[in-house]
Amino acid sequence: MTDAPQNPAEGSITPAPQAPRARRAPAPAAVTVEAQPINADEHPAIAKRRGAAVGVVAALAVGALVGGISGAGVALWATSSSSNHSVTGNPTAQTITVNDPKNVTPVTAVAAKAAPSVVTINVTAAKSGGTGSGVVLSSDGYILTNTHVVTLDGAAADAKISVTTYDGRIFSAKVVGTDPTSDLAVIKVDGADLTPAGFADSSKLNVGDTAIAIGAPLGLSGSVTDGIVSALNRSITIASSAAPDTSGDSTPSTPAPDQQKGPYDFWNFDLGQGQSGTTAKSSATISLAVIQTDAAINPGNSGGALLDSNGNVIGINVAIASSGSTTSGQAGSIGVGFAIPSNVAQRISKEIIATGTATHGLLGASVADVTDDTTQNSKFVGASIMEITQGGAAEAAGLKVGDVVTNFNGIPITGKTDLTAQVRAAAAGSTATVTYLRGGSASTVDLKLGTLK
Repeated sequence: MTDAPQNPAEGSITPAPQAPRARRAPAPAAVTVEAQPINADEHPAIAKRRGAAVGVVAALAVGALVGGISGAGVALWATSSSSNHSVTGNPTAQTITVNDPKNVTPVTAVAAKAAPSVVTINVTAAKSGGTGSGVVLSSDGYILTNTHVVTLDGAAADAKISVTTYDGRIFSAKVVGTDPTSDLAVIKVDGADLTPAGFADSSKLNVGDTAIAIGAPLGLSGSVTDGIVSALNRSITIASSAAPDTSGDSTPSTPAPDQQKGPYDFWNFDLGQGQSGTTAKSSATISLAVIQTDAAINPGNSGGALLDSNGNVIGINVAIASSGSTTSGQAGSIGVGFAIPSNVAQRISKEIIATGTATHGLLGASVADVTDDTTQNSKFVGASIMEITQGGAAEAAGLKVGDVVTNFNGIPITGKTDLTAQVRAAAAGSTATVTYLRGGSASTVDLKLGTLK
């Protein structure tokens, strides 16, 4: 299964581009704001906004997003349907302001608790640059973010990276490792005593649960938005952000030995740095299993935290869908944002810190959407197996051409993108339970996944 998108759903969905860089204006005078400490775990208000419902599975093609611009007192550009307006913003790090601790909301409590664990990441290379967000993993300086943040959407292999903490300190950072397959990366700063984020178990989330995003949209550090978990186990396809190969080897840096069988209808991807992607069939793409949220996420929120009502990380913000673009190419949040689940993010980050790389599962089969397989008469959606790789996990488990995979590790599979995303989210060598249809009868088998190389 190569990470190719399935046919897009009805409607126009385009990823959000980066705000254009602007000439620096004089920095404003420094203002110190002291936030009142609030324990989100003990505050009675945090229990008010919990809900439960069933998750839904679907697939959607979107583009990854990187942040706007960096520096104090720069000019941001807001767009409307008719004209452009220059807006002055201060994207420097700020603490969460709490003027009346007796009347805080659940969101206030969460923001006050989690803000010290979210950083702003500024990335520059040659004449390009961008701003993203990051989540602190350890007090000694390990920080989790997106690969597309540190590679400027795959445009730079050796970008200069700086990190601004919530209290305004600036550190140089180095890349510990990137994982383009999950669009996650770990960077490291030295000499900083940071506050690690707490992580929740994303497998216990319910649709309707509180979701709060903290990051630096358009470089505006410490921005807080809230909403709910809109859907779970959503599958999306975005452009790969693997850094360019500087070794002289033209081999793609994100190979995919499994093949998804067409059709290959690619969306236009905006690469987040004012560059436009293409619809070429050779475009490298990745499939991700994500949390969908209606908390407002915009360019610059990438790599930042999606939090639960206890202030713990449930996901790492990675992409948004947009209903369209304005006359200048700008597009923003429409309440359809996506985050990599915390369980996947934790596994990947631990592997990167330990070895510099991360592992991913490999099924060893070529698949297509049932609706695109002309040989199928299946009355149910799923991923139809078109070819079996000799010696692969699928063959070892007894799967055959014509089988329709309908469930993977308890997650409903509606098509090839769902299956690709779930297989890639699993660790190499891990055991997976697969339900499939053969001749109208359902069967379940346990198999040991191979290793994506």
